[in-house]
Amino acid sequence: MFDLEALWGVGLVLVAALAAAPFFGDYLARVYTNRPAFGDALLGPVERGIYRLLGTSPRRSMPAREYMAAVLLVNGALWAFLFWFFLQQGTLPLDPTRVPNMSWDLAFHSAASFTTNTDFTHFTNETQISEGALTIAWPLALFLSPATGLAVFAAMVRGFVRRDGTLGNFYVDLVRTMSRVLLPLSFVGALLFVAMGVPETFRATVLAHPILGGTQSILLGPVASFQSISLLGTNGGGFYSANMASPLANPSAVSNLFGTFLMLLLPLSAPFAFAGVVRRRNEAWPFVGTILIVLVVALALFLFYQAAANPALLGVPGLVQTVGYPVGQEVRFGLSGSSAFQVVSVYANVGANNMLIGAIAPGAQMVLFFGMFTQSTPGGAGTGFAMLLLFAVLAIFVGGLMVGRTPEYLGKKIETGHVKWSALALLVHPALILVPSVIAVALGFVRVDGATVAVSAHTFSGVLYEFTSESANNGSALSVASFNDSTPFFNVAGGIVMLLGRFVPIFAMLKIGEMFSRQRTLPPGPGTLRTASGTFTIYLTLFLIITSALLFLPVLAMGPLAQIL
Repeated sequence: MFDLEALWGVGLVLVAALAAAPFFGDYLARVYTNRPAFGDALLGPVERGIYRLLGTSPRRSMPAREYMAAVLLVNGALWAFLFWFFLQQGTLPLDPTRVPNMSWDLAFHSAASFTTNTDFTHFTNETQISEGALTIAWPLALFLSPATGLAVFAAMVRGFVRRDGTLGNFYVDLVRTMSRVLLPLSFVGALLFVAMGVPETFRATVLAHPILGGTQSILLGPVASFQSISLLGTNGGGFYSANMASPLANPSAVSNLFGTFLMLLLPLSAPFAFAGVVRRRNEAWPFVGTILIVLVVALALFLFYQAAANPALLGVPGLVQTVGYPVGQEVRFGLSGSSAFQVVSVYANVGANNMLIGAIAPGAQMVLFFGMFTQSTPGGAGTGFAMLLLFAVLAIFVGGLMVGRTPEYLGKKIETGHVKWSALALLVHPALILVPSVIAVALGFVRVDGATVAVSAHTFSGVLYEFTSESANNGSALSVASFNDSTPFFNVAGGIVMLLGRFVPIFAMLKIGEMFSRQRTLPPGPGTLRTASGTFTIYLTLFLIITSALLFLPVLAMGPLAQIL
């Protein structure tokens, strides 16, 4: 059962995030349009020095192809560095526990995961990744990957106000995102986590003496700073394998609520940043309304399914239940607090876990699936709102066809090119989920201890969740899936899915922004659709829900729905 006290805490966190979002969104708009903003006097000279070091200038603006080439260059270098580091981690310094090198396929998957803001891990943090990788290599990706997403978001929305066919400078956007947004916010977040009892030390381990006797070596490190940027940047990877279910990473109900706030801050600020860039403040509210409707309904459904025992899971191998409730659900924060964290984590494309998703009710699993299907309610840092803009472009186009008017948005016509690129970004998602899922099941890659297993509805849900999380660059894991996903097939296939699921939509977003930036702004006419309205909010919400359901409902019938029925 859920307690009302914890539910009030969840409500307060949501209100706090909504209260902060307009102010922080306005700050983001100032940062990305180079208008006067807090910190200019201190950070401006530092940033100009970095630009000279990089050989670039804020005055150099890039078209979509050049911007995308810069994105791939930086992220390709990051992937190569991570891949090399993981392959050599056993021979590099900062490995006091003598962790061995990763296999090439696990290193490929891990490097792709961290580069793409996914942070889906096929290894155990405590035994399979070195201290150097955990404190140097991986944290580098925790900053660069969300900075890339926010930079792409800034470039796309600039297309609505430019007329020269360019979107800005990726290197400048990356530097300003790091210096003005991620570094200061994650620093403050780390300090607050330390005040709440989260460890922050360079000591690798500590020897504990349990009350039952013996000794236990506990992994330590800069946990607070790691968790701060992990949640703020919608990365989601945990310092510990138990992620936010670990008492060290998440010691109290206060830290749990603060973590929920961090996950919501950037995604909820993005609509207001968009409105600030286009100088139309009311345009933020339809997107915020759509996000809130979907998110609140999702949390309500999740609580409904989790408030009772789960008879559908009684026969699942390896899943222990006590009085009808599976072991693995977080009990320290109550059902409301832990459920709100998990729903926000998945819907904001963070992927941090504070409960065992494989142990929750199939209906609750479907709720989490839907959040990864949309990728936009609110979605990850930057790219989540950009994906919601793609849904809006398609919704306005369809609405224009229904009333016989030329569809336009913010004075820019929506043409066939916009629709084609939007459709590509949306359709690549189900393709990257369904194709590898079918291959894994049909060709016998679903195995336990090296032996192929018969695929049940629960196992199929595990395979489907695996590729859905990777394609959405989410990172959450079903955990109890009755199969081994750390195999060459799942490592290589998952790595490819994450890379394509990240960079194909990004290129589509940039192309759409470029096409808008080549158009002149038209004055509104009698047939112009009013998008800053409650009617459009409802229309966009229904369009998003129906489109996602049409794409994914059939495959859900083979997994969670089959378990329920």
